[in-house]
Amino acid sequence: MHDERPGLWFPAKTRGWGWGLPVRWQGWLVLLAYFASSYLGLQYFREQRDVRGLLLYVGALTALLLVVVVAKGERPGWRWGK
Repeated sequence: MHDERPGLWFPAKTRGWGWGLPVRWQGWLVLLAYFASSYLGLQYFREQRDVRGLLLYVGALTALLLVVVVAKGERPGWRWGK
C-alpha cells in the first residue's frame, strides 16, 4: 500500500491521516535532528526563562519538519486500513 518511490522517507499512515515512522535512514536522521534540536532549545530557553521564545523556536522547528516530510513523504490522505 505504501508508495515505494526511491526518494520516499516517510510513508503515509495505514489508518487515519498523516505519516508514519521513517522508512529510510535519512528520515530517521531528520527526526533525530528535530528531537535533539527541540531538547537543546528547551535547555536554552529554560535558562533564559523565555516561554514565548521557546514556543516560537519549537513552532519554527516543527514547520521545518513538516516541510521536509511533505517534500520527502508519501501524499497523505485518509486511510481506513487494508
